[in-house]
Amino acid sequence: MFGVKEIKVLTWTSLLAAGITVGISAAQAGPLERIDLAKSPEGPNGNPAQPASNIAVTSDEVAAIKGKNYKAALVWHASGDWVNAVTEGAKAKFEELGIEVVATTDAQFDSARQASDVENVLALNPDIILTLVVDPVSGGAAFKPAVDKGTELVLLSNPIAGYKPNVEYTGIVTDDMYGMGVAAAEMMSDAIGGAGKIGFIYHDASYFITNNRDNAFRTAIQEKHADVEIVSEKGFTEEGQTFELASAMVLQNPDLKGIYVAWDVAAEGVIEALRAQGRSDVKVITHDLGQNNALDMIKQGNMYGTVADRPYEIGQAMAMLGVYGLLDKESPAFSVVGYDKVTKDNLAITWEKSLRRPIPKKLSDALQ
Repeated sequence: MFGVKEIKVLTWTSLLAAGITVGISAAQAGPLERIDLAKSPEGPNGNPAQPASNIAVTSDEVAAIKGKNYKAALVWHASGDWVNAVTEGAKAKFEELGIEVVATTDAQFDSARQASDVENVLALNPDIILTLVVDPVSGGAAFKPAVDKGTELVLLSNPIAGYKPNVEYTGIVTDDMYGMGVAAAEMMSDAIGGAGKIGFIYHDASYFITNNRDNAFRTAIQEKHADVEIVSEKGFTEEGQTFELASAMVLQNPDLKGIYVAWDVAAEGVIEALRAQGRSDVKVITHDLGQNNALDMIKQGNMYGTVADRPYEIGQAMAMLGVYGLLDKESPAFSVVGYDKVTKDNLAITWEKSLRRPIPKKLSDALQ
């Protein structure tokens, strides 16, 4: 989703602080909540989701932007493959529109560092800032100088406390949280032959994106897959906890056939635990793409499949929303990109579709 694999460096305290804001939506109140899958996902301010593909500008609007020497800065929360794909999508769209990217920063999930990054990039006078705010509470003060300066602010996934769309920021772009959770439930059912007991390892913090995906999976299993039973639910706040959680889960439930884990890197500890106990029969479903689990998938180990969003498309959509701001064009408040179910059979294609780069050589070699 938004590089959820990077979340491990967030502290439990800062996650709870983020939850002060992200938990306010009627669509999402925190972990282990039942949700209405018949409804479209809602943003943190209750705005209904719109397809990011609807974000577009006309040829006249492009002409109005080009040649104006507009500048943009990308003030990211972290780095890594997922963030790099968002960056590449944004840069490609900005280049197409004649907008120069003057800075790309990595806060390493440090809110104080991100505040400093904002201060530094403002010295370059960007007209647009794209960001994933580390702390939605303290981020209000960190980004206020940009708002006061009239910079068009576009958000990735996280809201900022007290900020409103088309006022302090243009809009939010993220993944289809409900759709990804439902797809993961479908993959779990496929992985275990349509029936059996499974474990549920979820992100035990109030965090908008992960909660929605986890809750959508849990609700979909309960409502759409009557013969699949969640017999064990365990939450984690740090990725390193999942090894012990999975170890205990399979010892307490020896007839377990599958385990869902909130995101890719967190799933690595589950795979390790299953290997340590010789449980090659237990299949794992998660979200996002990572080389280690992809290799296990190719080798037909525990990793059956994953659900991947499209970060390159997120970057392009965010760049377009920045242009909406420059044009004083009303933006959709909450936009989502699509996703793909990923198994060994379509891994190479979906890797390139999601990240917009070829699958790594060690994976392509393993697929031969």
